[in-house]
Amino acid sequence: MPDPKAVNSMFARIAKRYDLANHLLSGGVDHLWRQRLVRKVRDSGSASILDLATGSGDVAFTLADGLPPGTRITGMDFCQPMLDEAIIKRNANQRWTSIEFIPGDGMALPLPDASFDAVTISFGLRNMADRHKALNEIHRVLRPGGRLFLLEFSQPYFWFRPIYYAYLKLILPTVAAIVTGDRSAYEYLCGSIEKFPGKEAMSHEITRAGFASVCATPLTFGIVALHEAKT
Repeated sequence: MPDPKAVNSMFARIAKRYDLANHLLSGGVDHLWRQRLVRKVRDSGSASILDLATGSGDVAFTLADGLPPGTRITGMDFCQPMLDEAIIKRNANQRWTSIEFIPGDGMALPLPDASFDAVTISFGLRNMADRHKALNEIHRVLRPGGRLFLLEFSQPYFWFRPIYYAYLKLILPTVAAIVTGDRSAYEYLCGSIEKFPGKEAMSHEITRAGFASVCATPLTFGIVALHEAKT
C-alpha cells in the first residue's frame, strides 16, 4: 500500500503543474470522465456532497457547474499545496465561491457521522494506504440512502492492454517529466494504476465496506471505471 508521507510529498511537488499534466496525459478525456460523474450525481438528487481527495478541485468545480444552485459542495484533501491550488482557482471565479475546501485524511475523516448525501472520489482511492479503512470512513459520513461515486483507474479490455501499458511505461513518464519536472512522481502513479483492481474486484471491496447496489461502468476501453453504490 502507498506510504502516506511519500504520497503527500509527491503531490506537493507537482501541485502547480498537476492540472496541465492531467489534461495532456489523458488527451483531454479527463473532462469527459468528470462530466459522466457529474451526471450520475445530478441524477441522484444529492444536496450535499463531499469531494474527497479533491486535489486541485477540478471535480468540485465541475460539480458546482453541473448541479442545481444551492448544492453544498465540500472539497477535502490531505495535501495542503493541492488545496492551495484549488482555493486560488475558486477565488478567481464567482461561480465557485460557495465551495468549501478543507484539509482532511481520507482514512480518518474529521467529519460527523451521516453528514453528506453523496461522496465523490476521483483517482484518489488508489493513493490511500488502506482502501478498506477509507471506504469505511466514506460509509460512516454518508447519510442513510447516501451514494458513493468512485471514479478510478481500472483494468482495460484485454485487447487494449498491450497498447495501454506501453503508453503508461514508455510515454507517460517522459511527457510528465517534461511538463512537471518530476518523472519519479509519474512512475509511481503509473505503477499504482497497473496494480489497481479491476472493476469486479473493486466492486467487491466496496460491498465489503457495507455498501449495497454497487454498479460499475467501464469508460474509455475500460481504463477507467465509474462505481456507484448506496449505503
